[in-house]
Amino acid sequence: MTKATMKQIEQLARAHNLEDFKWMDPRTIIPRHWVREKCIYGCPRYGQKACCPPEVPPVEECKAFFGEYRFGLFYHIIKKFGDPKERFRWARGVNKGVFALEREVFLSGFYKAFAFTAAPCNLCEQCNSSKRECRNPLISRPTLEAFGVDVYATARKMGYPIQVVKGYEEVTNRFGLLLVE
Repeated sequence: MTKATMKQIEQLARAHNLEDFKWMDPRTIIPRHWVREKCIYGCPRYGQKACCPPEVPPVEECKAFFGEYRFGLFYHIIKKFGDPKERFRWARGVNKGVFALEREVFLSGFYKAFAFTAAPCNLCEQCNSSKRECRNPLISRPTLEAFGVDVYATARKMGYPIQVVKGYEEVTNRFGLLLVE
């Protein structure tokens, strides 16, 4: 991919309200089983989202998936919520924008474009919890965590700040990835 093409994609990202991002080689991402186990044993919504485990590929397939790409736009969003319930509406808006970016990059000729959202799907008020029954199968996308990615290690390797958030009153750092080939 040329520098001019990368700049073109960066302009598209900015047009979709993504201001803070860096290019990375997705082949350096190594999905980890422990991240998936945190979903299974640590998420109160496990099994209730069509873009989350167990509705996503096994960790080994996720690893192979990242190996099929050479370019990824790793993006960072900083957000603080006044009310914890705000996060669902916020996630819906962010995810729609990320999908719109993916589509625009795809229509620009990058037929393998695929986006990982910075927040769980939340496109629907009530998720059908099965990918087969999803009401928005064309635009729903998983998070990096759903694919087993250690987002903390990845963000730190990319030079971004990230720490465990202890409450909704704290600033949160969210990350996603647009794969391009």
